[in-house]
Amino acid sequence: MRPRLAPIGPIVLALTAFGLAACGQQGSPNPLVGFGPNPALPAPQKSLLPQVATAKVARWTAAEAPTPPPGFKVTRFADGLDHPRWLYVLPNGDVLVAESASEPGKPQGFKDWVAQEIQKHAGALERSPNRIVLLRDADGDGVAETRTDFAEGIKRPFGMALVGRTLYVAADNAVVTFPYTEGQTRETGAGTKLFDLPGEPINHHWTKNIVASPDGDRLYATVGSNSNIGENGMPAEQGRAEIREYRLPNGPGRTFATGLRNPNGMDFEPQTGALWTAVNERDELGPDLVPDYMTSVKDGAFYGWPYSYYGQHVDERVKPQRPDLVAKAVPPDYALGPHTASLGLAFYRSDLFPAKYRGGVFVGQHGSWNRKPLNGYRVVFIPFAGGKPTGQPEVFLSGFLNDKGEARGRPVGVAVDKRGGLLVADDVGNVVWRVAPSVLAP
Repeated sequence: MRPRLAPIGPIVLALTAFGLAACGQQGSPNPLVGFGPNPALPAPQKSLLPQVATAKVARWTAAEAPTPPPGFKVTRFADGLDHPRWLYVLPNGDVLVAESASEPGKPQGFKDWVAQEIQKHAGALERSPNRIVLLRDADGDGVAETRTDFAEGIKRPFGMALVGRTLYVAADNAVVTFPYTEGQTRETGAGTKLFDLPGEPINHHWTKNIVASPDGDRLYATVGSNSNIGENGMPAEQGRAEIREYRLPNGPGRTFATGLRNPNGMDFEPQTGALWTAVNERDELGPDLVPDYMTSVKDGAFYGWPYSYYGQHVDERVKPQRPDLVAKAVPPDYALGPHTASLGLAFYRSDLFPAKYRGGVFVGQHGSWNRKPLNGYRVVFIPFAGGKPTGQPEVFLSGFLNDKGEARGRPVGVAVDKRGGLLVADDVGNVVWRVAPSVLAP
């Protein structure tokens, strides 16, 4: 009798298929390749299937932490969380953490099936907690002493914004509201729906972020695309790949900017007041193309997706072409490297950090799944002057990959707390980290 062979798992088959198809493609070893206001863009590389290079999950031990720059220390602001994705700091210093995750669904073809298998392998596909947790650090030691299940039953919560006594929360298909009184630790119910946002049946990029204008009159919401380059048909992209603006308290809403494949982090630049966003760009054009980016968002502007990238570089895969739209495409302000999955974005307005950080921006880079070598898996800092990025980027928080290329964690949302420390949501490590100077200046 022949011995019974163990079944080959679907992820092995998927990775094998992708590995054969993408054999030989190697990206630049420079960890900051594709950064800057005018990045060098290589020629597109075409292949039947994209390269796959996932980081196996090997979570932090209790004694481990990410690596900050000299002169800084890292504390576990809170651990034992369940896929923490996004952060919001309330005026009294309490920190809201949105716990949500991609969930398995019906694949839209073979590539989508493979993508889901890859997400499982990377610890990114699981039952969504659908919860917001409140963390409180009353004594200011960089560790939250108390945590409360602040709100539950919200469908994949992500972005949060407080205006007056109303807390706005972006679910995966709507913006809902809660009444809020300073110091409260729990809400009841799943919120009152205020605005619909595009959702199922596909909802490829489900993360929806929101930010309120400094005067509290408007709310901005990000909506990612339903595909890589429109392969599910442009009718499926109606109302997607854009940032929307809503007049508060009840609307109306309108399209503010379009052609943004997957915008996530948003914040207002302190000097000019301009809205900035971090955007994930398209895949399958090679390991060093296309760089993710951050940009100021101009009212009425079109940023290229899916017809062109980084301004007017035409993506020939998209049919039919739209030269009329490409002619209008606005180049982004600053590239953040290829396949870095840049998500979180927060300007630094405090004075706790040294002066060189004031007015600059921190970006959480979740990390690549389709590039060799791996890219991202860090928090970077870009200095600003005169309302524009200037100088060289700095890798501010690293160590999320171990020496074997395994992921201890993956940074997502970033926020500055009331005391001026930087908070980082780590959705694979299930930790919120806090970074602060190790010795305070006199």
